Amino acid sequence: MAKLEFIGVSKSYGRNVAVKDVDLVIADNEFFCIFGPPSCGKTTLLRLLLGLVQPDQGEIRINDQRVNALGPKERNLAMVFQNLALFPHMTAGQNLAFPLVERKIDKAEVARRVAAVAETLRIGKLLKKLPAHLSGGERQRVAIGRALVREPAAFLMDEPIAALDARLREEMRVELKRLQRELKHTLVYVTHDQEEAMSIADRMAILEGGMIRQVGTPDEIYNHPQSRYVAELIGSPPMNFIKGTFDPAARRFRADTFGFETTIGLSAPGVAGGVTSFAIRPEDIVIREAADQGSGVVAEVYEIEPLGAYAIVDVNIGETILKVMVPGQPSYQLRQPIRLDFPAGKCHLFDGATGALIAGAA
Repeated sequence: MAKLEFIGVSKSYGRNVAVKDVDLVIADNEFFCIFGPPSCGKTTLLRLLLGLVQPDQGEIRINDQRVNALGPKERNLAMVFQNLALFPHMTAGQNLAFPLVERKIDKAEVARRVAAVAETLRIGKLLKKLPAHLSGGERQRVAIGRALVREPAAFLMDEPIAALDARLREEMRVELKRLQRELKHTLVYVTHDQEEAMSIADRMAILEGGMIRQVGTPDEIYNHPQSRYVAELIGSPPMNFIKGTFDPAARRFRADTFGFETTIGLSAPGVAGGVTSFAIRPEDIVIREAADQGSGVVAEVYEIEPLGAYAIVDVNIGETILKVMVPGQPSYQLRQPIRLDFPAGKCHLFDGATGALIAGAA
């Protein structure tokens, strides 16, 4: 079990900045996800934790001990790679036992640990099979088992299930969450798949260009993004954005391309106003009949994307296309006039220049 810390950590390769000024605390017994697009610094953070590379500046701590000068073996962290790296000439059982055999652990203890891990992962029947005779999901379990058998301080996983098909990924997400809860070990999981990150993480860090943009629970990240970057990155479909101007004195937003205007419920002290982006998630927009009286914006149905339990309705307001998520299979017709409501408590406002949050959902 381990508490992991980055304190002002930066790492560059020549002119390429991999991570910059990273301050992050991963709590003991936490399932923590590092999420972001490719080449944003996710894997570099794991390599820094493992001791495979050294930071240019800053400190890395494990259980409050500075470990910058310690090698990978001394840090007692286990890594599961995307390519699994199983030895093809060894059986599954021999692959599981390999880290212990290398450390010259007593044979009886090796057998005990391998049996315990095989039972936990439900792979007891696979121990005599070679990796070539295992399915993708079975090979993945063996790779995870090889990390578990070491009984390390923490587990690090670099997109370990990315190569599996969709159904197997769903199954492995459930298994990984179950394992982490049963073992009560810290688990740091790197992924560029937002569905993975949102479904399994206790907390997550969002990376952009080697810098952490936001840290929080999946619920906090989704409902209270602190920048336009995070708001665009999380959500499928992503947030709708409407360009306009903001008057901070009146707390009033007005769209540029159509006659939408609304009062922003939260005060925005110190904001100069000017160009801004109004944002709302597709599931938070309410569709009403065009003939309904009252507030709202008149629009028309542009396209419908049926997705089983819900549908995405693309709506057209002048030159602006917005996406609205509705349950079930709606009976709207193309070009049908409708009216849209934007609940005030679900709206966000981002600065047009910096992308920083000006006012957010309640």
